[in-house]
Amino acid sequence: MIRIENINKRFKKLQALIEINALFEKGQVVSLIGPNGSGKTTLIKCILGMVKADSGKIYFNNELINGDPSYRSQIGYMPQIGRYPDNMKVGQLFKMLKNIRNVPAEKLDEELYHQFKLGEIADKPMRTLSGGTRQKVSAALSFLFSPEVLILDEPTAGLDPLASEILKEKIIKEKMKKKLILITSHILSDLDELTTHIIYMQEGKLQFFKEIESLREETGELKLGKAIARIMKGEKFSNEWIDKMFEINKEGNIY
Repeated sequence: MIRIENINKRFKKLQALIEINALFEKGQVVSLIGPNGSGKTTLIKCILGMVKADSGKIYFNNELINGDPSYRSQIGYMPQIGRYPDNMKVGQLFKMLKNIRNVPAEKLDEELYHQFKLGEIADKPMRTLSGGTRQKVSAALSFLFSPEVLILDEPTAGLDPLASEILKEKIIKEKMKKKLILITSHILSDLDELTTHIIYMQEGKLQFFKEIESLREETGELKLGKAIARIMKGEKFSNEWIDKMFEINKEGNIY
């Protein structure tokens, strides 16, 4: 569904992506993990056309992404930090996007809108919302138009435990519909029940792309955090990163 061939991207002195190759298909839930600055978000933005790669090609449904943004209508994107007009009210934001997309009401997916009770704050300006509530708005918008592909960047960051569980249950539902879902997260405990495939990136390079069951078989570990830590040690990745991961994994998180 999404094919990435030899993608490279440099920002001045920083080589953000180095010869990235990957194939993402329907039914996969791919978790992109790695240290801060490893290239995860840059790769996502290249797929979305928000960043133009210096070289290489990206295909969506076998069509080359080459400046035509129409393919993005098939993607639901939840950014790590949603940025919206400060004075626009929650209800106005949803109404505006529905009018722009002009999707029939019966094809809208408003489940998260209702589960997060966003209708109760429809008259609140975006500037008054807490970070967690803005995350709920971003989540509800990413699913709203029933896209075939979901790209979720740190989706549970800032969410309270109940909202986080609601979102994870929604992701599982979409997974059962055989949609392609790409997730970046530093909270590995959130990914255990969601993920089918793992990508680990470091310093702009794709270090491995494995099925989660294969990863568990190779390492003998059921927990994703421990499985990744074990394979990273075996393949001699950054010791500093590994030590930090082992320490934080006691709490279920990864940085």
